[in-house]
Amino acid sequence: MKTIYLDNNATTKTDEEVLQAMLPYFSEQYGNPSSIYQIGRETRKAVDAARETVARLLNCEPGEIYFTSCGSESDNMAIKGIAHAYQKRGKHIITSKIEHPAVLETCKTLEKEGFEVSYIGVDENGILNLEELKNAIRKDTILITVMFANNEIGTIQPIREIGEIAAANRILFHTDAVQAAGSVKIDVRDLKIDSLSISAHKFHGPKGVGALYMRKAVLFNKLIDGGHQEKNRRAGTENVAGIVGLSKALELAYAHMEENNQKIKALRDYYVAQIQERIPYIRVNGDMERRLPGNSNISFRFIEGEGLLLNLDLKGICASSGSACTSGSLDPSHVLLAIGLPHEIAHGSLRISIGKDNTKEEIDYVIDSLVEIVQRLRDMSPLWEDFIESQGQA
Repeated sequence: MKTIYLDNNATTKTDEEVLQAMLPYFSEQYGNPSSIYQIGRETRKAVDAARETVARLLNCEPGEIYFTSCGSESDNMAIKGIAHAYQKRGKHIITSKIEHPAVLETCKTLEKEGFEVSYIGVDENGILNLEELKNAIRKDTILITVMFANNEIGTIQPIREIGEIAAANRILFHTDAVQAAGSVKIDVRDLKIDSLSISAHKFHGPKGVGALYMRKAVLFNKLIDGGHQEKNRRAGTENVAGIVGLSKALELAYAHMEENNQKIKALRDYYVAQIQERIPYIRVNGDMERRLPGNSNISFRFIEGEGLLLNLDLKGICASSGSACTSGSLDPSHVLLAIGLPHEIAHGSLRISIGKDNTKEEIDYVIDSLVEIVQRLRDMSPLWEDFIESQGQA
């Protein structure tokens, strides 16, 4: 049975070209970048070149890029680092209710340390309420951290407006761009972003490597103590192969972004239109215009998302009910609750995230499978039975 992979928001397959760029740094050029001999200097050159590539693509200076192990580390490094460095100025942070756990849990940890955090709401499509953001600003506000694009419903936030609000109030602005990088061209200078997190495995790079942009004028305390790597801001021997892979993957994503996005969006729109036409009692979650090209999140009433996923898996289809980082929880998605969905509808959500390698034939197979599975699950559901009876009596 062929596997149809539609969970690219969770992770992506590493590109062959990226893999080939990485391979020499596992065996041939294996030196420690901190060593002064030849094979060490060669890997140092590779790390420096990767830093220059990432900086060029994000429109910043190479010295403003720090390599990490993942997006979660980058978020922690930025938020905790800034909070601790500026706590004498203030201990108030603003974020949104639909952030990734890497941001929300970091903020909760800081609250235990005496920081205060305001959690800003979103509208029914997941767009941040800018007036609520402005009203939440205080004299002691030191940081606004709002994700670039949501990992569950794909909504892209008004990043430029948030950056301008932050700058006008002399507040630092961090954005978790883990889902956006590779699908959206990001210019940190133009968008007035002070700090930004990305992770390679979201744009066809390897797992276990991320990057953090931190504007050079911004102070931040280091998260990991030890050696003097990453300009004495992040101890630990650099993951040279991973860093090379991240820069290559981001370079390829930027080079082919327009054509890939056009193809992916067309498949996504076709999928949504077919589901709307062929399956009743559904709700499409998130803004359809300000949205990542491959993301679709649909709630199917009267059934559980877990049942959908298990039945799709039996047909070789990989999808998700939300974030992979919260898949161990039985609670409904905090994102879907934040946009106003009741628990019973939020529980029946299905996220598919289409990638550049997916085909229309695969999408057609998924649509046909969903039509069959949804009807079968509804036929087994007492909620569906009660609803049908109530409709008959109406």
